[in-house]
Amino acid sequence: MKIKKALLSALLVMGCTSVFAQEQPKVENVFNPHWYVQAQIGGQYTLGEIGFGDLVSPNAQVGVGYNFSPVVGLRGSVNFWQSKAGITTAGKEYDWKWNYVAPHADVVLNLSNLFCGYNPNRIFNFSVLGGIGANIGFGNDEAADVKAAIPEANRSESLVYLWDGSKIRLGGRLGVAADFRLSDKVSVGLEVQANTLNDHYNSKKAGNADWYFNALAGVKINLGKTHTTRAVTSAAPVERVVERVVEKVVEKPVPAPAVKEETQAVAKKEEAIRRDIFFTISANKISAAEQVKVKEIADYMKRNPGSKVTITGYADKGTGNAAINKRISVKRAQAVADMLVNTYGISFSRIVTDSKGDTVQPYKGDKNRVSICVAE
Repeated sequence: MKIKKALLSALLVMGCTSVFAQEQPKVENVFNPHWYVQAQIGGQYTLGEIGFGDLVSPNAQVGVGYNFSPVVGLRGSVNFWQSKAGITTAGKEYDWKWNYVAPHADVVLNLSNLFCGYNPNRIFNFSVLGGIGANIGFGNDEAADVKAAIPEANRSESLVYLWDGSKIRLGGRLGVAADFRLSDKVSVGLEVQANTLNDHYNSKKAGNADWYFNALAGVKINLGKTHTTRAVTSAAPVERVVERVVEKVVEKPVPAPAVKEETQAVAKKEEAIRRDIFFTISANKISAAEQVKVKEIADYMKRNPGSKVTITGYADKGTGNAAINKRISVKRAQAVADMLVNTYGISFSRIVTDSKGDTVQPYKGDKNRVSICVAE
């Protein structure tokens, strides 16, 4: 008998521990599409036939990007400064340099989020990128001087594609990038690119594309909020398991008065309430008139400590587009949740937020700029 009681007591403790663990709120991070700016500096190596060190030159890049999702983004950048080339003829090496500006459009894929899941607090993110652009070369006077310095007998085979003035050529790019997070707003990173152009870029005739490689280090600054944090509650009714264990340990029926008191308590319980918080067009700020409804929700939850509220944001389908309306509906639901927490002291674990964008229209006409709150 003692062994049986000890075993039941152990089960009771384990059940209570499970209940406690389930009551802890879970946190979910929701990605927000956002812009960023980027500045980088480094070096360039132009593929050639003389020593590596003789073909290294300075390089810089500035860019603006937009992350549509945790995985896919688009970046526009301007890469610029200097390229070098060299040739060996008649037993002598010659090298020259010129300047360029290269605007590019690149698609950026975050492989860390793709394979490991979205995590806005991840310290290291690895990405690949690729795109197309133009290279505007100018200041190629040194190449003309080199051609003039080459002995005339060898000159016909050297710098066949010599150009002057400014030249615009289409090019392609592939690269990889490693970013190290310092905060939600700022990260530092390294980027390596391979760029290809037609055979005329370095003035030499090689019968194949010309290549240059950039290695850059820089800083990236995110604009706006990159993610939203919300609590997700567990729906598992673990408490019932504990009640059954208690019944087995006590081994006696529940007294009639206790059932009567429980029935009376249920009878006195308030019914669930619903409040619709309306917003002006394209806005997520709660007006003074609508704040009264938020207070009514808060008062209800204070009178009923076991109650929870579900807040669902909507947007009017007649304005904006699906992506914009989705963001607005998220912000509208979050605005109500923030007021309940920050103004009225309601625990975040008692709040569930959701957003429907413009995919669901609860009202006819243009009354769908709303967050619908149901507390029970």
